[in-house]
Amino acid sequence: MQKTPLYLLLLLAVACSNFSSIEKHRIGKPDDSEKVMALFTNQVPEELRFLHLNAGPLNRRDMKTEAYATLKARMLTTVKDTTNPGVGLAAPQVGISKQLIAVQRLDKEGEPFEFYVNPVIEKYSEEKKWGWEGCLSVPGERDTVLRSTQVVIAYRNQDSWQTVRDTVSGFTAVIFQHEIDHLNGKLYID
Repeated sequence: MQKTPLYLLLLLAVACSNFSSIEKHRIGKPDDSEKVMALFTNQVPEELRFLHLNAGPLNRRDMKTEAYATLKARMLTTVKDTTNPGVGLAAPQVGISKQLIAVQRLDKEGEPFEFYVNPVIEKYSEEKKWGWEGCLSVPGERDTVLRSTQVVIAYRNQDSWQTVRDTVSGFTAVIFQHEIDHLNGKLYID
């Protein structure tokens, strides 16, 4: 049996990684997990162009990487930053073009933040309601947006990789719509 040369194994390992070298640099190392990430905003033209891109899906291998674990920790630190808190955050808002969002589940006891991999909205309720929204990527602004009052979301379970569906209502449904819009390159001001 012939052994595979080390340089081919390294090349394969790099090719299997779903995070670009720029994204890995932005994510940082595990020691950075309690550091707030820089937010991309509509006030910087290059960042606004980035925010208008469609994010790529994560794959099952990504769930096992150090970069993924560090990204989740840093996104949570960022969205809970007491100087600029939010109720949700999408990976593109911190310069990572991947389909990952953090949502504060205001509809659950303790209002925990939960992460969702490759989330999509499968169904929007016909009932819609106007409500105020703001965004960490659109600092200093708020406006009213018409959103469905209930949505059915589908996403990948991070452990089993099975598709999970959840019906969400009220303001939590608004948060999901807002964050999933980010994954599709859309800001609420669009």
